[in-house]
Amino acid sequence: MSHQEALTAYLVSFVAELYHSGITDIVVSPGSRSTPMAMVMAEHPDLKVHIHVDERSAAFFALGIAKATNRPVAILCTSGTAAANYFPAIVEARYSRVPLLVLTADRPHELREVGAPQAIDQIHLYGQHVKWFAEMALPENSKEMIRYARTVCARAIAIAVQAPAGPVHLNFPFREPLIPNLHEKLFEIVERPERYVKVHNGMLTVAEDRFQELAERLAGKKRGMIVCGNINDLRFAHAVTRLSETLKFPILADPLSQLRSGTHERKNVIDTYDTFLRNEDAKVFLKPDVIIRFGAMPVSKALMIFLKENEDADQIVVDGGGGWRDPSLLSTDMFFCHETLFCEKILAYTQVNQDSSYLEKWQNINHLTKENMTVLHDVSELSEGKLFYKLADMLPEGAVLFVGNSMPIRDLDSFFHHNDKSIQIMANRGANGIDGTISTAIGAAAYTKPLYLVLGDLTFFHDLTGLYIAKKYQIDIHIILVNNNGGGIFSFLPQSEHPKHFELLFGTPLDIEFEHAVNMFNGRFIKISDWDHLNREIKKSSNGINVYEIETNRDRNVKEHREFWQTISREISKFVGGDR
Repeated sequence: MSHQEALTAYLVSFVAELYHSGITDIVVSPGSRSTPMAMVMAEHPDLKVHIHVDERSAAFFALGIAKATNRPVAILCTSGTAAANYFPAIVEARYSRVPLLVLTADRPHELREVGAPQAIDQIHLYGQHVKWFAEMALPENSKEMIRYARTVCARAIAIAVQAPAGPVHLNFPFREPLIPNLHEKLFEIVERPERYVKVHNGMLTVAEDRFQELAERLAGKKRGMIVCGNINDLRFAHAVTRLSETLKFPILADPLSQLRSGTHERKNVIDTYDTFLRNEDAKVFLKPDVIIRFGAMPVSKALMIFLKENEDADQIVVDGGGGWRDPSLLSTDMFFCHETLFCEKILAYTQVNQDSSYLEKWQNINHLTKENMTVLHDVSELSEGKLFYKLADMLPEGAVLFVGNSMPIRDLDSFFHHNDKSIQIMANRGANGIDGTISTAIGAAAYTKPLYLVLGDLTFFHDLTGLYIAKKYQIDIHIILVNNNGGGIFSFLPQSEHPKHFELLFGTPLDIEFEHAVNMFNGRFIKISDWDHLNREIKKSSNGINVYEIETNRDRNVKEHREFWQTISREISKFVGGDR
């Protein structure tokens, strides 16, 4: 049997199993060594192959598709540093629990460590940042090797989606010649044509008596709170709000919890905690004796400090992925259990708490904080904090809001309050980096509309090549570019107290006219003059790339934030003092 026949049969069996195991989207970056896999993928009638020449951006684009669809996505590149460019997105996928199947082509074994071009050590290239790695066997057309290729494919995808979801890496060595035989009956597989092996994944849970025991403990707690971080289960919102109402525990809802928007009951949802937990009187007034935490760690540093300061409280962490999300090392109980199932089980053993006094304290301070946020109405000029305060009204029903890291995600947490528009919030909060933000958002925008991306100028600059794929595939995206000409978040950090080298090392002004970059990708660029102008522009139904630049001043932004926090803090201290 010829090399070409073996190569073709082996890869056809693998690619067919990709589709049968749940992969429908593949992002390919062009290269020579990956030729046989790419050609077979392109030939499959049911796979959607996206081409992106920049591997770094391509991997983040795939990440965005996986986030939006809740399905695994495959990425394919050639050998050498092309594979290394996947690394940032793989790290993000691992820590944000997004399923990716990473396929790298490689030189065959005899061309490794002998000076061959584009040959680097790709064995365990991504280390512990992938859930599983396999060095694939060289292509053969024996029955055993075809079964091997199909089995490894199904196994890899099952591991990628198994909680906690994440990336899996398969490395394929290929010998030349690299051209497969693309005949008419390419995917007519005889043995088990629909799927070779089906993997059945289940939800993590604990023994029934553990739920009963915890429910009895919670019945004796009158000062309890629920903290919700990033959660992707659509059923969770209703389950956790029912639990909150039964226990009379407030829900401190991180914006990525998807609890700030939607049709679920929101009267117990606290959404201004990042502001009022900066006040020492409020923290004493609201001291809990039990904390139940779901999902990823929250964005708010003020909340993180509050959790850390309450070391005497029972701190119960619920994680359906079996991770260890406890950077303060204060958890008293770790429940490796699916979050929605946990809520449902505790509810089954819990009577309604008749004492709502502690919950009402949180509700009253939350309401007071919102009342005093009218100070934002006085900010007539374009402002970073007020942007998110106004976005809830500006965005249409069912919009997706993707938010960049550094200051935008923090301003979102502080100023974007709960509403009934079912606005989905997305961000790359696995590693909290600014890498690949545009690419990830565009990947999400390929499957969710309308999508609005808010990010800073450094983040925008960092991923300009991401705009290429929006141009290539005519993906609609609305980008609100907050341009304060540098790294705005550093102005809030201790580095700002040392002005001698601040601008050189941290402020890092770019002094870039972004309009030219947007024009290069055939995008529409609008420099926003005021809030009414922004409102009018984002309501226009414009296709393709739309960039709305809001120019702000870093120094003024810091001053506005601090004055705002001080105003709110004074009112809270008055309220708490009078309520004691």
